Amino acid sequence: MTVSAPLPAARLPQHRLPTDAELAERGLRCAALEWLSRPVWLFDIDGRCVYWANAAALAVWQATTLAELCGRDMGHDMSESVAQRLAQYQSDFVLRGDASFTEQWTIYPGGVPVSLNVRFGGHRLPDGRMGMLCEADAMGAALPESLRSVEALLHTAVMITLYDGNGQALYRNPAARAAVLSPGERLQERVGNAAVFAALSRSLEQHGVGTLTLAVRTPQGDRWHELSARRCSDAVTGQDAVLVSEADISAIKHTEERANFQSLHDVLTGLPNRAHFTQRFARAVEEAKAQSLEAALMLIDLDHFKDVNDTLGHAAGDELLVAMSQRLRHTRHGTEVLARWGGDEFLVLLTSPRIREDLDALHERISVAMAAPLSIAGAQLRVTSSIGVALYPQDGESIEILLRNADLAMYAAKERGRNALAYFDRHMAETVRSRTELEKELHLALEREEFEVYFQPRVDVATNTIRAVEALVRWNHPRLGVVSPAHFIPACETTGLIGALGLWVLAQAAREQVAWAAKGWDLVVSVNLSPRQFASPSLLHDITSVLREAAVNPARMELEITESILLGEDQHVLNVLRELSALGLTIALDDFGTGYSNLAYLQRFPVHTLKIDKTFIQDNDANRSLAELIVSLSTLMKLTAVAEGVETQEQLDWVAGRGIAQYQGYLYARPMPVREFTDWMRVHPPG
Repeated sequence: MTVSAPLPAARLPQHRLPTDAELAERGLRCAALEWLSRPVWLFDIDGRCVYWANAAALAVWQATTLAELCGRDMGHDMSESVAQRLAQYQSDFVLRGDASFTEQWTIYPGGVPVSLNVRFGGHRLPDGRMGMLCEADAMGAALPESLRSVEALLHTAVMITLYDGNGQALYRNPAARAAVLSPGERLQERVGNAAVFAALSRSLEQHGVGTLTLAVRTPQGDRWHELSARRCSDAVTGQDAVLVSEADISAIKHTEERANFQSLHDVLTGLPNRAHFTQRFARAVEEAKAQSLEAALMLIDLDHFKDVNDTLGHAAGDELLVAMSQRLRHTRHGTEVLARWGGDEFLVLLTSPRIREDLDALHERISVAMAAPLSIAGAQLRVTSSIGVALYPQDGESIEILLRNADLAMYAAKERGRNALAYFDRHMAETVRSRTELEKELHLALEREEFEVYFQPRVDVATNTIRAVEALVRWNHPRLGVVSPAHFIPACETTGLIGALGLWVLAQAAREQVAWAAKGWDLVVSVNLSPRQFASPSLLHDITSVLREAAVNPARMELEITESILLGEDQHVLNVLRELSALGLTIALDDFGTGYSNLAYLQRFPVHTLKIDKTFIQDNDANRSLAELIVSLSTLMKLTAVAEGVETQEQLDWVAGRGIAQYQGYLYARPMPVREFTDWMRVHPPG
């Protein structure tokens, strides 16, 4: 068996030359070898140099003296494959003291190639290090193709091994030797899996060839190899043998794995994506049928997520999605499949023998997980979600139908005030059709003057007298009657009509303020300003024009904004609010506690009034405790606190007991059209 092991061209060393005394001592140690007619030399593997050589070896290496040969730095331009091969030999010699090899080498004394058959084995140097004793014979004439093929076999990265009929390695090239944990590793051990090895053996027996892609253990760790085997004969013994070549395809395999992972997972959150979820859905449904389990599809939509994107930017929105995906992961207790469906929507597939009970428990865990505040882009956010649920198989048997119905249920949850869960029912489809028709009709509603402004008083808690009034828009639909803003304002936001509608409401409210002031009722009138209006470049110009045209005193007009507006770029939001205040307008923060801000955040902005959301007034003691904190902090910040949604005497008593200055709600008066409100004011004049 031969293999080429080219050694470098001789050159003068840069390292220390051995002294005459050292050379003499080496000569004494190796005196018995001096008289051999064949070239013999002792090689220092660690030092990359000849330690000693007889006269015949000096001639082969074209060295004039032993000192000159021992001084050559053979490692200076040694190829990596040769260095690797020498290290393998040294390791084998240490493991087996009697190990010896015969190979074809090509050396390059003076840059001229000399081909030799070399037999070599381990030999301890005086200092205990393992060296290599080499004995050479001239090859005689050899075909260039033969020499070059042996060279290629040494230097290739392909791992070549010849095994005998029992799987014992007869030869390994350097690449193959470097890839095994033990020189004695058999083919069966290389393949590892007994069934896979049996299949390879059958293929070799029947077809003479076999190919595998398998994971193998190497000194460099676990790798993926493509293994090709072919039946052949050993050129030395003539016995049956197997020639195996292996190529490391780990990089390709890992790339495939990454590509496969990315094709089935959302890039941003790492959650399963639509394709992955669809695959899992099919399997989960089959398993549910087999085990007589119920299944459900839960669609989770983050409330007011668009406000975060519009005010803090898409990078902040992405950060929020990642944080929410991590929280949702922690709500799973078993086999739930969680995926990001797209945008701010997540899907959960649940199978259970008690589906309603487990869905309600999961909803509770999701609500708790999302309720904890988090900091995004310098803003403190409180996130809620609207969740729609469709049950399998009663609400649909395909993922398409279940998803559509879960989407309908999710929108029903939003219409109920958000931060809620809704189960699909058959009436929801009709609701969606009605909403679609309403969106179409909205475009004509302004032209047809179908909108009307209603007014609801804001009352002093201590004196029970009117302090201000809020303008609220209603839609007098020709077929449906009075439509609540909860049904059409979101559609106005979606269609872009909110800007024109908002300015129209402001103009109507300003005119009524002037009319009431002329009657001696100089009330503050508050008007809602949507995030989309606030983001308009023409906001200040539009509001100034409306105020000027109505000839209203700006100090008697108040703009109500939501918390989400304060999430935008601090300086821009601050500049706009300051310019609005400079016009004489006051600013109220509406529905406080349901959005993304906090009281400490408000200190930077010119806010005058804080309207506490009705959920804190009407809800349980836990929410009321938070309302008490809001009241305390608003007092410290000298903000006027207003309780919204007061509907019972018990609620008013609680509000009064907490020192809240004003309240608004059905207990005192419902919103009324302008004529009805004007008549009502004559009976209930402001204090």
